[in-house]
Amino acid sequence: MHDAMITCFIRYEIDPFKIAAFEDYARNWGQAIPRCGADLIGYFAPHEGSSTVAYGVYSIDSLAAYERYRARLSDDPLGRSNYEFARKEQFIRREDRLFLRLASTPHAELVRP
Repeated sequence: MHDAMITCFIRYEIDPFKIAAFEDYARNWGQAIPRCGADLIGYFAPHEGSSTVAYGVYSIDSLAAYERYRARLSDDPLGRSNYEFARKEQFIRREDRLFLRLASTPHAELVRP
């Protein structure tokens, strides 16, 4: 990932009784998102604490590249079926997107004790 990229943080409010469905949804995006042009960092499901908050995080070159990526995702067979899966199963209660740029670089080397 280079400095000019922006990172999209998607905050999901999900049904706490449908976490497994969200995890299926996340695995599908794990295939479709990189294929359609975004650098997927990952999807994160509840583990400890809140059982209703989940995240999806990926980076892309620019907002213009994001628009092209979204069009490709809408045309992608797995992308379309995943959108339909979420609509049908209704495990997502709310979805918010936020675009941020990395401001902390350069990072020091990770030290493991």
